Amino acid sequence: MTSSSNNSAVPEAKGALNKFKYEVANELGVPLTDGYNGDLTSKQNGSVGGYMVKKMIEQQEKQMAGK
Repeated sequence: MTSSSNNSAVPEAKGALNKFKYEVANELGVPLTDGYNGDLTSKQNGSVGGYMVKKMIEQQEKQMAGK
């Protein structure tokens, strides 16, 4: 059996994560569109994913600290 890292742990969160991705791209000034984005650089795409992870970790830390 082959495992893919693109499978969501919580499939119900897919829509919210997709919305979050576009919000982060907008914050960073990355022209992410719904559809083909092959004209974007790896750096642009990576910055969106990296910043998403950073913000999710910050939010989880706040929850764990009771804030």
